[in-house]
Amino acid sequence: MQIIDAKTVSEVLSFDSLIPAIRKTFQQDFGMPQRQMYALPGGSAEKHDTFAVLPSWTNDVLGVKSFTHYPENPQKGLLTVAAQVLLFSRDTGAPLALVDGTSLTYWRTAAVSALAASYMAREDASSLLLFGTGELAPFMALAHASVRPLCTVYVHGRSDEKMRKVQKQIKDIRPDLNVEVCANYEDVITSVDIVSCATGSPTPLFRSALLAAGTHIDLVGNHHRTCRECDSATVKMSRVIVDSRLNVLNEAGDILIPLEENCIEESHIKGELAELCSGKAKGRLNSSQTTLFKSVGTALADVASAYHVYQLLNNKQT
Repeated sequence: MQIIDAKTVSEVLSFDSLIPAIRKTFQQDFGMPQRQMYALPGGSAEKHDTFAVLPSWTNDVLGVKSFTHYPENPQKGLLTVAAQVLLFSRDTGAPLALVDGTSLTYWRTAAVSALAASYMAREDASSLLLFGTGELAPFMALAHASVRPLCTVYVHGRSDEKMRKVQKQIKDIRPDLNVEVCANYEDVITSVDIVSCATGSPTPLFRSALLAAGTHIDLVGNHHRTCRECDSATVKMSRVIVDSRLNVLNEAGDILIPLEENCIEESHIKGELAELCSGKAKGRLNSSQTTLFKSVGTALADVASAYHVYQLLNNKQT
């Protein structure tokens, strides 16, 4: 069984190959039971420590991702998320590889959002406002820039130092992009094409009234029933697609809170990622429509990404 560490994951992956690999997997037959999230003692009621188990399988491979989410870890100089993905052969059940899931999570989360944006964001989208300055932030910008002709990325966060760090991380890989630190998001949100939120905020980050017609909104920052990155009005005005109905309707405050307020019904969700990829659901109906993608993470995306890494490495070795 191969042990594939974080360094190797980052060396072999690119969004140009990962996004199509995930798309192909979501177009095929798969199994994906509801992921199990276990609240642990520690942290606050809103941002508690979590242990999660996510199983999935395809025609080629079986896999399970396990991760921990400790939201107060950054205060201790530690990463918020620690994860591993274990792969087994679909044919024999033999273990194939143990893949570092922490680095893989950044790649697959951003790739899934970009995959959704390839169906939901306007084809001419040229600007992105990024809420968040954590480890995931640069991945989100780079992934979206791989599927849409972005020229400008605005980075918004609470810390000037962190905003400038993310700015540099993006520029180091895509020097062609204009990446600007944005202390006041209201200065730019009215004119951007994509708003991507990757924060731990328990309350909405922006007001729906500020959004321009045709904006695509991407929400990946939390999976708590009482937390959300956008308000109910934004959800109500948007065409909503989710990565997994089962998981989102069990975990995501962004959707659950509007449902509890009777602002929307479950039918407001127009599809999930697999339906987008297979053509059973449409991401955008016209250029002026506001679209919204909510992702809490799926085992299938983890397994698809880990297996893609495994294949890349073994193709190189043969």
